[in-house]
Amino acid sequence: MQGARNRKKRAVAEINVVPYIDVMLVLLVIFIATAPVVMQGVTVDLPQAEAEAMNEDQLTPIIAVVDKVGQFYVTIDTSTEKMGSLDDLTSYVASQLQKDPSRPVVVQGDAQVAYDNVIQLMNALKKSGVKSVGLVTEPLSD
Repeated sequence: MQGARNRKKRAVAEINVVPYIDVMLVLLVIFIATAPVVMQGVTVDLPQAEAEAMNEDQLTPIIAVVDKVGQFYVTIDTSTEKMGSLDDLTSYVASQLQKDPSRPVVVQGDAQVAYDNVIQLMNALKKSGVKSVGLVTEPLSD
C-alpha cells in the first residue's frame, strides 16, 4: 500500500501567466495606437502678458480658439472640435453652457491672428449668452 502512495503524482499548483502577458501586450499596442488621436489639438502661438492664473478649484474652461489663419476651434476637456464658422462655434458653446452654466469660457487667440478675429469671437460669445470671457496668454519670459 505504501508503494501505491509514493507512485501518485502531486498536483502542480502553478499559474500560467502567458495568456495574461499576451493580453497586456495587445492592450499596450491599442493604447499606443490611440494615444495620438486622443492628444489631438490645435497649435497656437499665444501672446505673452502678465496675468493672473485661473483658480485651481474652478472647472476646466471651455476654450474658444482662433488659429493664425483665422479658423475656429472649441476645446472642451481633452476634445477639440473644428468649427465651420463663428456662428457654429457660438451655438456649440451655448449648448455646452446649458449643460453646465458655471463653466468658464476663455478665448485662445494666436499671436499672429488679426486682432479683429479675436474681438469678433469675444463679441459673438457675449451675444450668445456667455457672461464672462477670459483671454489665454503665455507668461512673460525673462
